[in-house]
This record gives sequence, structure tokens and C-alpha cells, in this order.
Amino acid sequence: MQIKLTSVHVNDQERALQFYTRLLGFEKRQDVPVGEARMLTVAAPGSDVELLLEPDGHPAARAYCAALRADGIPAAMFFVADLAAEHRRLTALGVRFEREPTRSEWGFGALLDDTCGNFIALHEE
Repeated sequence: MQIKLTSVHVNDQERALQFYTRLLGFEKRQDVPVGEARMLTVAAPGSDVELLLEPDGHPAARAYCAALRADGIPAAMFFVADLAAEHRRLTALGVRFEREPTRSEWGFGALLDDTCGNFIALHEE
């Protein structure tokens, strides 16, 4: 058993695609029209695991996302080799961090705003 696809709900698929590809460096894998939305996935280069940028159109999805955001809880966690360097790179590109890189009992992490309704945790491996 293995994970091949997971998702984050987004309030704008096109803006999410631009953020996750142009700023975070993922590559687009699937882009298939499904009614008014798209089956839109991205992945880290070389990875078999895809991230579905799923529309938050369902009322339960909107409520869930709003509750996570209100409590400062990330919708996903991505791992980086050098958090300080990644923070500098993303900050220079205009990415807003909700929480700057911080050391804690859980390691070295930060929290960024994906501009599409989510906080995303970055954690140094």
C-alpha cells in the first residue's frame, strides 16, 4: 500500500496552479476538465506522489478549510533540505509567511500562505 494522490482544497484552481508551480517549484501532472472544475494535480519533480488542487466548492470543504485557517493549522506539510535558504528564496518571490522559521520540539519549521485558502507547513528534513 502506498500514497499516490492526496489533496488540498483551494478556492481558485488557476491561482493555486501558478503558486504551486511557479513559486514552490512543483510540476503540473494532470489537468483534465471535470464539469466546471478540473482534475488538476502537481508533484515535486521526480516524485510519484501527486497533490490534487481540489476546488473547495462543497460547503463542508469551505467550512473545514476556514476552521483550519482560523486555528493556524496547515493543510499540508512539505519537507525541504534547507529551510533557511527556502525561506529566503520564497520571501524574495513575495510569498507571505504566517510563521517565520522556528525551532521547536518538532524540529525546524515555518508556515506559509498559499494564497488559495491554506497554510502550508515547511519542515526541514
